[in-house]
Amino acid sequence: MAGFGNIRKGRREAVENLGFNEGGDCPRCGGDAQPSNMNGYLNCVSCQHDWKDPNFVEESNNMEIPTYHQDSQKIEDFKREIESGSLAGVLGVENNLSKVQEESLARLEDKWMTGMQGHFNTATEERKPLMISFDDDDNIVSTEVAALTVVANGFDGGEEIRLEYPGRGTEFYCFNVNDPNGWRRGRSAEDTARSITNTINNNSELVFATLQGVRISFELRHDDLKPESLVLFVDDPGGTDIIAEKNGIVLDARNLQDFEDYKNIVELVLEDGIISPSEDQLLWSMRQQLGIDDVYHVQMVLEMYGEDTLKECTSCGKMAQLYPEYAAWYCQDCEEWC
Repeated sequence: MAGFGNIRKGRREAVENLGFNEGGDCPRCGGDAQPSNMNGYLNCVSCQHDWKDPNFVEESNNMEIPTYHQDSQKIEDFKREIESGSLAGVLGVENNLSKVQEESLARLEDKWMTGMQGHFNTATEERKPLMISFDDDDNIVSTEVAALTVVANGFDGGEEIRLEYPGRGTEFYCFNVNDPNGWRRGRSAEDTARSITNTINNNSELVFATLQGVRISFELRHDDLKPESLVLFVDDPGGTDIIAEKNGIVLDARNLQDFEDYKNIVELVLEDGIISPSEDQLLWSMRQQLGIDDVYHVQMVLEMYGEDTLKECTSCGKMAQLYPEYAAWYCQDCEEWC
């Protein structure tokens, strides 16, 4: 019966441990209290139960929020450190800034932060937040080279965006979710613009895209690329869902009103002295819209840029020379008229 005696002994100890003792502090067993490792609580010596300390008063430690005046000394120390180094005088470190300079710095801060909003592939890109340059009056010069605007969300197939640079080829982006370079139509124009932005940023070797509502702004990806040489072309059959813009000029044949509009487009195209295949297609569609023949077009080109105007061959990508007497361009490598 010795084994049963041990069981009875264990029961007695359990009863003693869990029993309530009059006069103690613990609400469970009446045991003595000791400080708990939790702030504002007490702990039982016998059963290790924790309960709130009724006499605990929480101390309020209000942290003082730093202000500009409190940190003025640190700011002055920082300015002296910058002035003594290679960055002296940069970003308004010097005092007595003019109102124009202060406005310039305010625009710089805003543009720097908004430049972080572009969608791009962070796994493969090391994107600069924004490339910023200034003119002689310390005003920010825009780095936007072209833009797209989604004006409607009725894409029904066949829409295409081209980014082109002479000598570097053409990038094609289309409305096709099954294409690696295709975008999808979202529930709204903003969603569609976001899809186009992501697609271009993930695939383009020419530009970075930044989304602002339904407007997609482009910056050149590399410093050696010239803004005037970048070509943006939109093929939008049917209704107008998306329009291209460069230097404030809408690149859409349906937007033309007269010969003056066509002349402005030609001046924009000839800014770098080269007519790319997409630019050639754009000018052709505009001539069809206004009823301008090729001879008149070549005369306009000669008046603006002269006989040195080149055309990129659609077959080999080399530069074709202009022959005014034939009102056409001829590629020596392909031995074909362009």
